[in-house]
Amino acid sequence: MYRYNKYIIKHLVHSTLLITFSLTSIVWLTQALRFVEFIVNQGVSITVFMELTLLLVPSLLMMIFPPAVFCAVLFTYNKLTMDSELVVMQSMGLSRWRLAEPAIIVAAVVTLFTYIIAAYLQPASYKQFKEMQYVLRDKYVSLLVQEGVFSNPVDGLTVFIRERDSSGKLHGILVHDNRQDNKSITMMAESGRLVETPGGPRFLLEKGNRQEMNDGRLSFLNFESYTLDISFYTNSMNTRKPDVQELYLPQLLGFTDESDLTSADITKRRAEAHQRIVWPAYSLVLSILAVATLFSGQFNRRGQWQRIAIAVAATTFILFSAVGIRGTMAVKSTMVPIAYLNLLLPLFIASWIMSDHIAARKKVA
Repeated sequence: MYRYNKYIIKHLVHSTLLITFSLTSIVWLTQALRFVEFIVNQGVSITVFMELTLLLVPSLLMMIFPPAVFCAVLFTYNKLTMDSELVVMQSMGLSRWRLAEPAIIVAAVVTLFTYIIAAYLQPASYKQFKEMQYVLRDKYVSLLVQEGVFSNPVDGLTVFIRERDSSGKLHGILVHDNRQDNKSITMMAESGRLVETPGGPRFLLEKGNRQEMNDGRLSFLNFESYTLDISFYTNSMNTRKPDVQELYLPQLLGFTDESDLTSADITKRRAEAHQRIVWPAYSLVLSILAVATLFSGQFNRRGQWQRIAIAVAATTFILFSAVGIRGTMAVKSTMVPIAYLNLLLPLFIASWIMSDHIAARKKVA
């Protein structure tokens, strides 16, 4: 490998790592804040919290790599141009494609790594994340009732807790159950606890009353202790359908036998599969687009802010289009060709700009 290639690649790698780490940290922090309640309200250890949130990193990396590599290429090549290093290399007779070779190498490596994430790491980590999330909600089932809030753990059931003391005991409890037609049950208790039993979680109510309205007839019961079975809540979580992000490509493309799928489920899975095929390639396409934009004109000592603005605007449009097409593909399978066109058209335009024919025309003019 030529020395100038190693020099540019070193700068690209440093910039890519720095930008990726910064963006991932910011996005991860915003996602992790959603799970702070596990620590604040339920006493989950920081180790478990970190393990849960770090399982989101592969999914974040997959989404962040294409714009991160684009920014790294744009920053590095602009800096080399402003320092006149690329100008010297061009004066030595190096073509645009030769100068773009380091960016293509770095982008190709990132693209390969992103495909590994898309094919294996993302579904494996996201599946473990969902399983761990539901295990925590099962173990710390008191998450379904928040202090001072009317909670609806399932349709037809409303729970209100006035306060929770330092020992975890609940005070001022109201439970209203109207899941059955022509029958509603209202329970009020001074205090209570959420307890784990071999048969599942139970709501132990103390010193209260139970009012049942059945076909217009009211029955009333005072109790010192009453046990309410809430295992239906955790059972409903255990029977959940897997999210498309938990599935591997063979499952998404229909290579496994799952006859209970609806046409809408199949469309969503195919959309996710095509997204995993298309998205990693944006790292390579956007890198070529960044270099092509910077090489599209003559050297200007006053800077290249106009070309940079065009590159950023074009990339923003391409990435937002890709996200929008992904959402539409989940509903209409006819949008699949558009997803690939959104990837290949920028590549064709960037390759055309990078061709020596344009440079030759400018010289003749």
